[in-house]
Amino acid sequence: MTNVLTVLRVILAVVFVVAGISHFVPSVQRTMTAMIPPRLRWRGLWSPLNLVLITGVCEILGGVGLLLDATRVTSGVALAVFLVAVFPANAYAARHKERFGAVAIPFVPRLLGQLGLIGLVLAVSLVG
Repeated sequence: MTNVLTVLRVILAVVFVVAGISHFVPSVQRTMTAMIPPRLRWRGLWSPLNLVLITGVCEILGGVGLLLDATRVTSGVALAVFLVAVFPANAYAARHKERFGAVAIPFVPRLLGQLGLIGLVLAVSLVG
């Protein structure tokens, strides 16, 4: 079982790093900044673009952290919190399919997928 969790941890690490890197691609940035709900749109450090960049860095660091024994648990817990924190943007996109197209995964499947991903991240970081 440990080997399976290790393989899953590496796969998740790659997924988070690649997803984080995508936050620095201008076309992806435009979509992600638009996904931030109006009530979370601030100026300055917490502007939508900065939030996209900050979350990209969080995903990269979290993914790398999953690969290191010294940071695996902390990274897994941080990524679980991260997945909860970014869910409002996914929920907002789900309510606006006409605006976001394929990115707008319906709310319930997205919620279940997010919960499953949180469980998987915690499993590979806490057990492995």
